[in-house]
Amino acid sequence: MKLYGYWRSSAAYRVRIAMHLKGLTFESIPVHLVKEGGEQHKDAYTELNSTHLVPTLVDEDVTLHQSIAIIEYLDDKYPSVAIYPKNIVAKAKIKALALDVACEIHPVNNLRVQQYLVNNFSLQESDKLTWSHHWMNLGFVAIEHQLKLNSGEYCFGDNITMADICLVPQVYNAYRFNLDMSKFPNICRVAENCNRHPAFIASLPENQADAQN
Repeated sequence: MKLYGYWRSSAAYRVRIAMHLKGLTFESIPVHLVKEGGEQHKDAYTELNSTHLVPTLVDEDVTLHQSIAIIEYLDDKYPSVAIYPKNIVAKAKIKALALDVACEIHPVNNLRVQQYLVNNFSLQESDKLTWSHHWMNLGFVAIEHQLKLNSGEYCFGDNITMADICLVPQVYNAYRFNLDMSKFPNICRVAENCNRHPAFIASLPENQADAQN
């Protein structure tokens, strides 16, 4: 398997976590999102993924994009380490929290949105930070409430699930952008627990071969 991604991409980070949790062997192929206008826009990568986004998974004759779809494909193919429980209500709640991150917080703060804001509305760095903080705060308030009701060692009880896989990269971004996390003790606690697990350590952006490039 080949995983095309960028060391600091939240979406690629999610897939790395899932793959390491499942003990899968894969080749990481870096796609630099900034250098030379962004390698994701070059013809060779666009042939793989017409959205110009990362990650992309290539598994023999299967090519997939969108992190949630990739992770669920891997979960179906390699179910021995499951990221969802069998209970359908619990599964739905876990997926809802994961999507609170992947659909509500992350998309409005990702690179192409930030670039559009700068290029078309002349936002300064301080304005970009205000924008990012607003959407992360809004999302984290809701997630903190859910964790207060449902969390154990991890987001939902004491097993790592898709919710943790999505939450941890977003928390990484929050610290990167200096968001005040003191208001979110349950989020911080769960993220710290996750980050002690070998799969999360191996997936950290700074532990990738293309880090800082």
